[in-house]
Amino acid sequence: MTENTSAPARLSPGDVAPEFTLQDQDGRPVSLRDSAGKSTIVYFYPAASTPGCTTQACDFRDSLASLTAAGYRVFGISPDPIGKIIRFARNEGLTFSLLSDEDHAVAAAYGAWGEKKNYGRTSEGLIRSTVVVGPDGRVTLAQYNVKATGHVARLRRELRLDD
Repeated sequence: MTENTSAPARLSPGDVAPEFTLQDQDGRPVSLRDSAGKSTIVYFYPAASTPGCTTQACDFRDSLASLTAAGYRVFGISPDPIGKIIRFARNEGLTFSLLSDEDHAVAAAYGAWGEKKNYGRTSEGLIRSTVVVGPDGRVTLAQYNVKATGHVARLRRELRLDD
């Protein structure tokens, strides 16, 4: 049997979002089904407390009130162990759910884990991605290989949310 090294299957608008339950920074299990009837932004970031991931998380933090007012929940998912996520949330004052996906099964199900290129080197890891799930559990927007800086502002424009 040969190993499939092709790119992960990416989600597209209209797809049913894969269900998940992961532990958050407060030790609680958080499931996508908890958001049934609400829109949810699920973003995948490679590593807590790194410059790009901190910029992106703080952008979500700073936009959280307006995203919540527009009916969105935000979940940030990384392959970091829960202890690192706890410190990241505390150090940056992050008040949305950060979820630990150490075995990267959820990232893989969302097409956010696989081969990536960084500075000309190819490796396997988390692909910075954002998936927006509608109230019906279907994907409304899927973005892969996003840039950390300015991502939340671009996402807000695509979701047609005014400041």
